[in-house]
Amino acid sequence: MTSTRTLHLAAELAPGSARPASAADDARTAATRTVALARIAEAAGLDFLTHDDSLARPGLDALAVLARVAPETRSVGLVPTVTTTHTEPFHVQAAVATLDWVSRGRAGWRIAVSPTGAEARLFGRRELPPTAALWQEAGEVAEVSRKLWDSWEDDAEIRDVATGRFVDRRKLHYVDFQGATFSVKGPSIVPRPPQGNPVTVVDATRPAARDTAAHHADVALIRASSAEEAVALRAELHRGARAHGRDPGQLRVLLSATVDLDTYEGGPGALAELIAGWHGGGAVDGFHLVPAVPDRDLARFTAETVTRLRDRGLFRTAYEGATLRDHLGLTRPVSQYATTGAGA
Repeated sequence: MTSTRTLHLAAELAPGSARPASAADDARTAATRTVALARIAEAAGLDFLTHDDSLARPGLDALAVLARVAPETRSVGLVPTVTTTHTEPFHVQAAVATLDWVSRGRAGWRIAVSPTGAEARLFGRRELPPTAALWQEAGEVAEVSRKLWDSWEDDAEIRDVATGRFVDRRKLHYVDFQGATFSVKGPSIVPRPPQGNPVTVVDATRPAARDTAAHHADVALIRASSAEEAVALRAELHRGARAHGRDPGQLRVLLSATVDLDTYEGGPGALAELIAGWHGGGAVDGFHLVPAVPDRDLARFTAETVTRLRDRGLFRTAYEGATLRDHLGLTRPVSQYATTGAGA
């Protein structure tokens, strides 16, 4: 069965465990390597690139790495992992909004939680709640982030040199958010991002994360060992989105698969057949490749697997839009405060 739905492809950029000897070499090497990989992915027309991050290991901040990549690329989406458990929601949303400005509308963020007590002790945090509660908190971070991104109306900036007025204060709005573990007054310190709301990605592999994904994600990542399992997970996420009053058509479900193209049975061609079959059969909206060795596997994936998909007319030959939302076929949301007319 051939699908007329758009096929979405993404890939992970995070490096392996080997690191250069010095911090300076680490930063220089990481920047050079990541830019090179991003350009390979962009040349192939991939929707977006993720960059994993964790508070449990040393390394460069994913947001900072992709902010460095942004001016070196033109079209591919950039999605760093952001841990919401030990970070301040106000600062998180400002950083993601800034990435959207730096990339001219190509930013997203992959929400993650930190369920280990060792990490909690590093931050002097309260006793760590159950994982389900952490995902509930992550959902609240996603909610307040949307409110803060909307707290500046699109035309709030006036930049009137003659009067010295930069912003129309009537078009800035307090969000006055009260969650279970934090409160935020707002408004944001960053103007509304180019996409309105940067794209929210949630790894819905674990059941505890699925309600958060259904409620807040634009893109949900899943893992499945069969097309039937993927169909069931996609349907579960769509039901959840509908239960939260969302249009399931605005949720993209991608299979996240770790692939070693030197051991993958059948090689890049077989992977192309798998992607075409699962997507064509309606199991998923696309694939998120996690290369076993990014410097090797990403190049093979784009040169061989993506080329085969293009030859079959299943994947784009060029970007048709400018933003990550354009690539994913997602609408740009209207500011909730402009719509309701709420005042500051």
